[in-house]
Amino acid sequence: MPRLRTPLLLALVAALVATAAPAPAQASTGSSGYKRVAYFIQWGIYGRNYHVKDVDTSGAAAKITHINYAFGFVNQQSECYSADPWADWQRPVAAEQSVDGVADDGTGAIAGNLNQLKKLKAKHPGLKVLISLGGWTGSKFFSDAVLTPAARTKLATSCIDLWLKGNLPGAAPGAGAGVFDGIDLDWEWPGSSGEVGNIIRPEDKQNFTLFLAELRSQMNAYNKKHELTAFLPAAAAKIDAGFEVKKVFSYLDFATVQGYDLHGPWEPVTGHNGNLFNDRKDPNPVKYSVDQTVRDFISRGAPKKKIVVGVPAYGQGWTGVTGGNGLWKPATGAAPGKWAAGTEDYKDLVNKPGKRHRDLLTGALWLYDGNEFWSYDDPISLVEKAAYIRLKGLGGSMMWSIDQDDNKASLTTALYKVLR
Repeated sequence: MPRLRTPLLLALVAALVATAAPAPAQASTGSSGYKRVAYFIQWGIYGRNYHVKDVDTSGAAAKITHINYAFGFVNQQSECYSADPWADWQRPVAAEQSVDGVADDGTGAIAGNLNQLKKLKAKHPGLKVLISLGGWTGSKFFSDAVLTPAARTKLATSCIDLWLKGNLPGAAPGAGAGVFDGIDLDWEWPGSSGEVGNIIRPEDKQNFTLFLAELRSQMNAYNKKHELTAFLPAAAAKIDAGFEVKKVFSYLDFATVQGYDLHGPWEPVTGHNGNLFNDRKDPNPVKYSVDQTVRDFISRGAPKKKIVVGVPAYGQGWTGVTGGNGLWKPATGAAPGKWAAGTEDYKDLVNKPGKRHRDLLTGALWLYDGNEFWSYDDPISLVEKAAYIRLKGLGGSMMWSIDQDDNKASLTTALYKVLR
């Protein structure tokens, strides 16, 4: 298929939406075949005050097929463990925060996010929940944990026992069974740099494949219906350093590929967070885009239908930006953000003052007020990306993260309208 540029996408979006099948009674069954994945962050229940119930009351739960619960961690002894047992299964949940309006008062088998996810699945029977292992802050010891055949066997057994069989420390045996429908590997990154201090080895590339094979084998022995997925990077250099692509995809039900953090305030010049197509004005020697990443994976043997495109529900921001419309201009640093410097949720960016610019050739949106520059996605740009996914024959979309959408689930809805 020839490359699809944004004007063609825009011309076809209306037809796609108009001819899409009517929404099924339970949209989260994924009857279209498209995956609509959203990450739920474990720690969102604290400062963000975002709870599993909010996934339902916003309308998002009926419009997604998968929740990736972030994150479970891996230690140097090849064991899976909870990064926050209090949030996961110990915290009492008040009735007003509970999916079914019934409090988890500590008298049940488990409480916390995991019991709420179980209740959410009961309300939306087609919805699947996967435990995501690693993430940016939890990938330090992955390399050690899969270094030898014995280590890989031990780690796979530990992850299945904890998260799938539900043998949670301090709870009755099997108390957490039935919460998770599979495992998502978020090792960031095999064979290349991630968070400072992560252990990295050249042999990570082969060991990642070998661990997938072991985990897939043990999961099949336990329950063949459980899904195995992975989060994979955007940069071609990281793909080649860490992944035997064709082999990796043979073990996965699907993979979510990074479609964001393509540029950010760790760089001295502004740029796009998650542009759909390469920007010809990009001054960088290596140009990133969603389309470039998709083509890189396909050229290395990834099946199109197993590629699920990551989209951001947040923006990257710079401050001290002067000149023109702010794009590809020097900055003095990261713009202030509510939760971290240089990043802001869509629900906050949508109300931020400044002039918005949309580039139809790259499928990119940015906000510039003469000082701060923010690159982010809105419903229009996500409809473009969803149309691209559909027209290219890809597997679906993945959003990081659901709490960053607004209370009307505007971004989730935009994806659903095209990929339902």
